[in-house]
Amino acid sequence: MSKDARRLSILDKFISQSDQVLRTLNRHAHQPSRPSPAAGAKDDALSELEQRHAAGLMRVNHSGEVCAQALYQGQGLTAKLPDVREEMEQAAQEEVDHLAWCEERLEQLNSRPSLLNPVWYGLSFSIGALAGALGDKWSLGFVAATENQVCKHLSGHLQSLPVQDTKSRAIVEQMLVDEASHEEKALAAGGINFPKPIKLFMTATSKLMTKTAYHI
Repeated sequence: MSKDARRLSILDKFISQSDQVLRTLNRHAHQPSRPSPAAGAKDDALSELEQRHAAGLMRVNHSGEVCAQALYQGQGLTAKLPDVREEMEQAAQEEVDHLAWCEERLEQLNSRPSLLNPVWYGLSFSIGALAGALGDKWSLGFVAATENQVCKHLSGHLQSLPVQDTKSRAIVEQMLVDEASHEEKALAAGGINFPKPIKLFMTATSKLMTKTAYHI
C-alpha cells in the first residue's frame, strides 16, 4: 500500500470513528432496531423520591451503555479476526437499543444522562482498543468480564427499582437478557476467563463509575 493510500485509510478511520463518538454521545442520535420493552408497560405514578431514585439508576444504566459502545468501537478498531469484529458490531447494535431505551425513560422521568459520559467514553474506548490489540482471546475475554459486571449491576437494579416502576423494570429485564447473551457468545467465541484479581479490579472501577453516574 502506498503512503498516500495509507494516509487516506487512516483519515477514513478517523472520520468514521469521530462520527461514532458524536453519535454515541448525542442523546437524540440513536435509532433502536427494536421497540422499547417499556412501550406496553403500565405507567404507574411514582413519588418524587421514587422518581429520583429510578432516574439515578437509569442514568447509571445509560452510562454503562455509553461505556459498552466505546468498548466495542475500540475493540472493533483493533480486533484482528473479521468474525470477531462482526460479533462486536452485532453486540454494539443491541447496545444502541439499550442507549435509546434508557434515554427515552430518563426523559419520561424528567431527568438527563450523566454529564461525565464523555469521560466514561474516552476511558472505555482506550481500554477496548488496548484489549483488541492484545489479541482476540483477551478482547473477547474482556467483553465477557465486562458483561458479567453489567449483569450484576442490572440484577441489583431490579431489586432496587420501585415495584410499580414497570417501565424501567421492563427495560432493565431485557437489557439483562441481552448482556448475558453477549457474555456467553464472547466466551463461546474463544474469550479467556479472566483471573480473579483482574475481575476484582474491574468491580472496583465499575462501582466508582456507577456511584458517580447516579448523582452526576
